Amino acid sequence: MAQASDSIRFILNDTEVALSDVSPTTTLLDYLRLERRLAGTKEGCAEGDCGACTVLVGRLSNGGDGERLVYESVNACIRFVGSLNATHVVTVEHLAAKDGTLHPVQQAMVDFHGSQCGFCTPGFVMSLYGLWLTHDNPSRAAIEKTLQGNLCRCTGYEPIVRAAEAAARERPSAIFDPITRAREAVTARLKALRSAETIVIRKGEDCLIVPGDAAALATVLDEHPTATIVAGATDVGLWVTKQMRPLNPVVFINGIAELQRIDSTEAGLTIGAGVSYTAAFDALSDTYPAFGRLIDRIGGEQVRNMGTIGGNIANGSPIGDSPPPLIVLGASVTLRSKNGTRTLPLEDFFIAYGKQDRKPGEFVESIFVPALPEGDRFATYKVSKRRDEDISALLGAFRVALGEDNRVRIALVAFGGMAATPKRAKAVEAALIGQPWSEETVRAAQAALESDYQPITDWRATSAYRMLAAKNLLMRFFLESTGETVQLQRFENVA
Repeated sequence: MAQASDSIRFILNDTEVALSDVSPTTTLLDYLRLERRLAGTKEGCAEGDCGACTVLVGRLSNGGDGERLVYESVNACIRFVGSLNATHVVTVEHLAAKDGTLHPVQQAMVDFHGSQCGFCTPGFVMSLYGLWLTHDNPSRAAIEKTLQGNLCRCTGYEPIVRAAEAAARERPSAIFDPITRAREAVTARLKALRSAETIVIRKGEDCLIVPGDAAALATVLDEHPTATIVAGATDVGLWVTKQMRPLNPVVFINGIAELQRIDSTEAGLTIGAGVSYTAAFDALSDTYPAFGRLIDRIGGEQVRNMGTIGGNIANGSPIGDSPPPLIVLGASVTLRSKNGTRTLPLEDFFIAYGKQDRKPGEFVESIFVPALPEGDRFATYKVSKRRDEDISALLGAFRVALGEDNRVRIALVAFGGMAATPKRAKAVEAALIGQPWSEETVRAAQAALESDYQPITDWRATSAYRMLAAKNLLMRFFLESTGETVQLQRFENVA
């Protein structure tokens, strides 16, 4: 395996850092607080939920307008240092001027009383700073979306929203803002920090690997077939911070350009396994609007900036949000190894709980999502305890195509949270196909759900609740597709 470097190199605020003695499970939060004594970044939940640890990470991104420097809010508590090569990490300490003058975002939080105990304030400031950089006049909806991943237990959000609105109107000269002032120079520095070769860092018995490209990744996994692959770390981070699991070796793939591509043709979308929810949002929303609405409910902004669709699939969780809609859209997944590639329907990738059809040395390279045929009706719905930033109790995805006689020609239904894997409801589909698209048909299909699933009871929902909710989601899909009104079943009627 070719090795050009034994160090991770990135920029921290205005200082270039090179680390050759770092564990594969060292989080950015621990590095900032324990090694650099930058205590403005706080540890609240250590699971990417509260946003107290929010920082910005800048990276070079290739888009339709060429390569550009993009800054995104991330949760430092579950972001590993090994994923930071050729990035610019910006903490709250970097915002104020050298003479102590606060940045407009910070000053607005003071002026509008957006802070009480202050513990969560740096995270709010960094999230709002990310918005300030990209939106001159953000709408209320944009502000609320930005704050989905930040929790405050004592202030209430109205003063913080007012601070965001006020900060947007305050635009001092570009010389004042640290990112605007240094953008061109930082871009040049990050280009110089990029490595086309594989980086390997050994710390005792631990090994951290950063492949330079997809071919190098295939070689690494051929040599280390049991390695843990990390893209966004929105789940793997919790293996470390909550379960205290040792991971060795760890392979970080978020910098591989080939896995960051989205290709759109008349046939559909090909999404690289390293594409984040944020990066995929526009393409998926334009082609399948219901998918875009779902992405807005996956975690908070920080999680969507880090988490990847490929990682959500490769992880194989039965409550992953993206597999059910992808399955009903007819998606396929391409797996790659040193021996080549193979493609299979996404629904066949999930074998059993915790088991996927991925051979040693293989990795998810891309997902192909066919274009939705004209006239097909598609929707997906998420049920969770909180509307925003919460894990699904269940998630349903639905697609039907009707013939000229209003009979169901194609029916595809899949659920997450109802079985050990994301799974199609084939008995429901059989009850729909060939029948009139009517309330009577849907009622009969609702009963068929009990043949497809035997959901479990856990702290997110009971088995009875999941079953009833699934039935009502099927009816909701019918109602929204026809504009009709019927009486949904109520939970208290379930024995």
